Parts: sequence; structure tokens; C-alpha cells
Amino acid sequence: MHWLFDNPHLLWLAALWLAYFALHSLLASLTVKGWVARRRPEWMRAYRLTFNGVAVLTLIPPLALTFLWRGESLWRWDGPWRFVSWGLQGLALLGFVWSLRHYDTAEFLGTRQWRAHSHSVADQESLHLSPLHRWVRHPWYALGLVLIWTRDMDPALLLTATLATLYFLLGSRLEERKLLSYHGPAYAEYRRLVPALVPVPWRHLSRAKAAALEARAARDRAALGDG
Repeated sequence: MHWLFDNPHLLWLAALWLAYFALHSLLASLTVKGWVARRRPEWMRAYRLTFNGVAVLTLIPPLALTFLWRGESLWRWDGPWRFVSWGLQGLALLGFVWSLRHYDTAEFLGTRQWRAHSHSVADQESLHLSPLHRWVRHPWYALGLVLIWTRDMDPALLLTATLATLYFLLGSRLEERKLLSYHGPAYAEYRRLVPALVPVPWRHLSRAKAAALEARAARDRAALGDG
């Protein structure tokens, strides 16, 4: 790890990434969203849109410096492995694009909340287990890890990859606290059956089991609404 502590640029890069991850988690937390909803409920319609805008803008500095401060190569995907890395990257990108059809884009971006003048702290999207969600609970994180670790590594990129991986592990746990509060026992059962980031052949859901969990979450949510 001497390459990190001997390079002040990398220390600054680490500080920027840690600040980014902390800000992202803070703004996504139910604590902050609840605080805003209690004091400025009229702001909630723009909360998701603002959150996404802040996430994109604050991502630019650490990401740009990751490539600006690149140093000597630590390892490379050479020979036949180069084609393996390209293939994995291509599959990951296709996975991202294909998965978009299974997400509520308006809810994710925040345009639905804006149009509906929503004051809700909780996300309004119901539990939806796409084909990728039947294999891992956080498919975008999993695909992101593939993209990160199939690149040639230099000190700046290795630092970024390591911190991003740690954040995906921690962030997925923080996100699941919210999902448990939204979807209750159905999500708890889903979490028991399906791994978080790395698919395991004997731990996945059939289409029928996924549909049953979705229906269970919908019933629980309707019961809470009636109550």
C-alpha cells in the first residue's frame, strides 16, 4: 500500500470518494428524507430529482481525477485475457441496458414524484423482481463490479475500484434497511433466498417464486394502507 501513502494525489482522491459516498448515503437515508418531509413537505416532490442531480454532479470530480491522475500500470489484461475482459464488459453493459425495461424509470428519476406533487418519504414503486433480481438482490451493483474489475489497473483506478467495492457492500446493506421497511416480510424472505452481489447457481428464484413474493409484498402493503 506504499503507492497510496507516498502519493498525495491518491490521498486527495480517496478523500473525494469517501466524501461522495458519505453524501450519497446521507441524502438517500430515511432520516434525512424524513427531516425534510417534516420541515419542508413541499420540497419532497423535487427530492428525488435533486438527489439524482447532486449524485451526478458530485460524481464528476472524483471520476475525472481517477483518469487524470493515472500512474504506471499495476496489472493488465493481456493476450487472450484481453478478449475475456472485453466480453465481460460488453455483457455487463448489455445487462444494464436490458435491465432498464424492468425498472420504473419515472419513479427512479423522480419525474413521477414531481408530477404527482408527492410528499412521501418512502419510494412508491412496488416490489418487482426482474430476471436479474432473481439471481442477485442488487444487479446494478453486481454489473458495476464487473465493469470496474475487468479494466487494466493503475494506482488511481485500483483505489477507486477498492473504495467502490467497499461502498457497494455497505451501501447495499443500508439500502436493504429501507427495502425491509417498505416491503416487510416478503423482502426478508427474498433476502434469505437470493445472494446480494455474487450469483450462486443453487440460490436463485424461479419465476413462480418471484411472482409469489411480489404478490405477498403487494398484499402486505395494501393491508398497511387499509390500516
